[in-house]
Amino acid sequence: MAFKLPIRGEPSHTLTAQVAGHIKQHIATRQLAVGMRLPSIRGLAEAMAVSRSTVIEAYDRLAAEGLIRARQGSGFYVCPMPQPLSLADIGPRLDREVDPFWVAHQALAGGGGLLKPGCGWLPPEWLAQDSLRRALRSIARSDATELADYASPLGLGNLRQWIARRLADFSLEASPDQILLTDSGTQALDLVCRFLIEAGDTVLVDDPCYYNFHALLRAHRAKVVSVPYTPNGPDIASFERVLREHAPRLYLTNSVLHNPTGSSLAPAVAHQVLRLAEQHALTIVEDDVFADFERDHATRLAAFDGLKHVVHISSFSKMLSASVRCGYIAARPDWIAALSDLKIATTFGGSRMSALLVYRMLNDGSYRRHCETLRNRLARAMGPVAANLRRLGMKPWIMPRAGMFLWCELPRGMNATEIARAALARDIVLAPGNVFSMSGSAANFLRFNVAQSQDRRLYSVLADLLVKPGRRKTQQESMAE
Repeated sequence: MAFKLPIRGEPSHTLTAQVAGHIKQHIATRQLAVGMRLPSIRGLAEAMAVSRSTVIEAYDRLAAEGLIRARQGSGFYVCPMPQPLSLADIGPRLDREVDPFWVAHQALAGGGGLLKPGCGWLPPEWLAQDSLRRALRSIARSDATELADYASPLGLGNLRQWIARRLADFSLEASPDQILLTDSGTQALDLVCRFLIEAGDTVLVDDPCYYNFHALLRAHRAKVVSVPYTPNGPDIASFERVLREHAPRLYLTNSVLHNPTGSSLAPAVAHQVLRLAEQHALTIVEDDVFADFERDHATRLAAFDGLKHVVHISSFSKMLSASVRCGYIAARPDWIAALSDLKIATTFGGSRMSALLVYRMLNDGSYRRHCETLRNRLARAMGPVAANLRRLGMKPWIMPRAGMFLWCELPRGMNATEIARAALARDIVLAPGNVFSMSGSAANFLRFNVAQSQDRRLYSVLADLLVKPGRRKTQQESMAE
């Protein structure tokens, strides 16, 4: 096939794109059919009056896109065209079972047009994007070891020192050698579960609790039991009864800014929980991912316990960037040694680059100001969002002292799962209560993320779904005021 393609008079830096574009056009119009061999690198370079390196880069780009394929010693050939993308594959799954994975699937898989008041993370524009860009530029200038090598088993030493100082602010004494970096808070929890429980072991969770606790424990084939959660922490009478009747190995909880309720553990309840844990040989895993959302430091079980019966885990995704995955485990020294072995066995080395990114973002002097800005912004959002929800007949369980979540009770007779399904059909992802409840006792609750609840479309849709027809006009007018 004669293959002479004219190059337009455009800037030289677009030559590669022009060459690739011409070949794409020939493939799309079937002038280059599936299985056909493309010109050699030298032949195409001569035909198009470009350098061989330009053709090599163009061919590499097309191969990366799956349009052509290299055959060793033979050249490049046109690949079969991929199947067209179905819009159904990128839209929300309306028929999916409403289970502990439901909210995550809908929020993560949905396109940019979805509203996500049910998700558990901040909008991108609320995060430290300028700090992230500075950190990326800094790492781009790093040496080969930082850019390409594995991390040490415990993780970046400078970051572990920073975390140790941060934990000391919470009266939690842990040396850098008692801290293990992980690729996320979820991986931290996964490693702890791998280390401390086996299939069939009983694990205790709050009711309600973070829905991914349910999902992760299901993956570990644990038997899960729950205890009712109150505004001050777990119901102690129920907690003691469950320990006596089921003898759980672990208790997973958020002591501070509990997910989904937003409450924090009271000191008196914390002491009773630790007393019972010691009596019943119970290990507590304290998930503290919302630590930097609080203004005043609340009770932490690990601080009272000194990491004897408590494993403390957290991550930086909520405050800095969900795309930069970096978490950690703080635990007693002998457990850290065993956990680092387990980390090597399952992931070999952690993400050195993510740890470097996080450390530079923490260490550039802007993190404290960023946290303060986020806390103020969330505080300003909390009241108006709660007021808007109250106007629609929803009642916050408590008014949290900080954080992003409101746990709201629906008007009598309303079912949160039905509301969430109807809202999803209108491109809004809600978080129905029973995805958080092991007992299924939260059918009339929804969790709202106040940072993701700023769009007025949310309240218009909720008004349609929640408010009785005779009252709808009045409610919508009040929302407009």
